[in-house]
Amino acid sequence: MDQIDFEQLVANYYESLFRFALSLARNQDRACDLTQQTFFLWASKGHQLRDKSKVKSWLFTTLHREFLGSRRRETRFPHHSTDVVEHELPSISPSVVNALDGKTVMESMREVDELYRTPLMLFYLEDLSYAEIARMLDVPIGTVMSRLSRGKGQLRQILSVEITRAAKPRKIVPIEPTEFRKTNHG
Repeated sequence: MDQIDFEQLVANYYESLFRFALSLARNQDRACDLTQQTFFLWASKGHQLRDKSKVKSWLFTTLHREFLGSRRRETRFPHHSTDVVEHELPSISPSVVNALDGKTVMESMREVDELYRTPLMLFYLEDLSYAEIARMLDVPIGTVMSRLSRGKGQLRQILSVEITRAAKPRKIVPIEPTEFRKTNHG
């Protein structure tokens, strides 16, 4: 049993892993996601398992750890339905949103501290994963996540100033052509 056939592994353990995930998550969609994530992790890391007789315990342990990790993430970053937190959101008219274009965002990005700007650019513009950014910058993934969070906070703050500036009505004083000629040519 040196090499384990992935399809056979799924056939043997999918149903029992799914039941275990369902008992933990109490939600069919989340249980399905947890089960698929477990098999994904097996496909990417399972070859490291030295004692192939422990495949079942590896799968169940991995699923349980994924469940606990997802619970920690949900606790730290709770998901709120938009209609529940709508009163906390700033009211921005569509015309102001339309005024913010890519150029404005890129100019605002330049104002973000360099320490946070680099991960932001790599994540949003280069579409790199946290792990790729961590390797590139030679920092832990947690540091990348922290810098992204702080960078997004700075960018939000900078953009809110831009939104406020764009939302304020501008006073345009009309100049009569005759007055213009008098002051410049007269």
